[in-house]
Amino acid sequence: MTSEAAVREALTRVIDPEIRRPITELDMVGDVTVDGGRASVTIKLTIVGCPAADRIESDVREAVASVPGVSEALVDVTVMTPTERRALTERLQGGRQRTVQFGPDSLTRIYAITSGKGGVGKSTLTANLAVALAGRGLKVGLVDADVFGFSIPGILGIPDAKPTRVGDMILPPIAHGVKVISIGMFVEGSTAVSWRGPMLHRTIQQFLTDVFFGDIDVLLLDLPPGTGDVAISVGQLLPQADVIVVTTPQAAAAEVAERSGLAARQTGQKVFGVIENMAGLPQPDGSVLELFGSGGGAEVAARLGVDVLASIPLSMALREGGDAGMPVVLSHPDNPAAAAIDAVATLIAGRGHGLAGRKLGLTVT
Repeated sequence: MTSEAAVREALTRVIDPEIRRPITELDMVGDVTVDGGRASVTIKLTIVGCPAADRIESDVREAVASVPGVSEALVDVTVMTPTERRALTERLQGGRQRTVQFGPDSLTRIYAITSGKGGVGKSTLTANLAVALAGRGLKVGLVDADVFGFSIPGILGIPDAKPTRVGDMILPPIAHGVKVISIGMFVEGSTAVSWRGPMLHRTIQQFLTDVFFGDIDVLLLDLPPGTGDVAISVGQLLPQADVIVVTTPQAAAAEVAERSGLAARQTGQKVFGVIENMAGLPQPDGSVLELFGSGGGAEVAARLGVDVLASIPLSMALREGGDAGMPVVLSHPDNPAAAAIDAVATLIAGRGHGLAGRKLGLTVT
């Protein structure tokens, strides 16, 4: 005979697609009854209009139907009470009340992708790097910190995605296995964002405080060009972050890119390395047309005393993937640009977790 325990065991395989945990751990399973071959299950969604409702119901029905002896699976979908929802958010936040979730003792590796100039392909590289890391089985979060020039949602193919709010907690949309948050998810259409420093700081702080990323391995931040308010805020909120400087080969871009690395060091962050983008356009005869010159990446790396992590060639597939919302590391993994980005992902993935070399705020007495 089928038992209630067998049904509940099957439900442990149902994962909430937004929170990425079994619904049994989230107290989303209510009453379970078994009468002969008929199994009835009550599911409690986090909010009314939950965007994942249909998928959760379908997965529950499939899991229950897979239990030996079940001939009919009935699913009753309800919504958590305010008390249940509050208990859930408190448990997920670990008792943390509106503080940055990536403190100095966090095992999450944080990389701020920066550049002195705009138009160097920083957002495209960040999005592809995030997807490449997720493709290795890592849990990855991505913050689009370019508040004025946000473009990450479009590059990842989720231009119309909206976060889900559960009380004060924000559940970020997921694209290609990456949890993503951007100011573009909170404004309509082509609305221009025109904010001064305090508003920018509060936005970045809220992304790092209220957005539930969970236990992720890597957090990437796509910073705006320059060394202004957002870069300063990220330095204050995440001083333990490593910085990756993006430049093009031309001397003018390299000089400005160096400044972004120096500014990061002033806030206590470390420069992990330099990525040179648009390094050249491969020709049919095997030669390379250096449209933007050469040597800029090596020059910035030498001045900052770090390595060149990759030299990314100009690529039609890379550009087309950004326009289509399909990162080149997925659509054309053999493309030279994709291979170069993938090599950076391999390097980052190899570093893993760890507190070695980090300041833990401990004092020896």
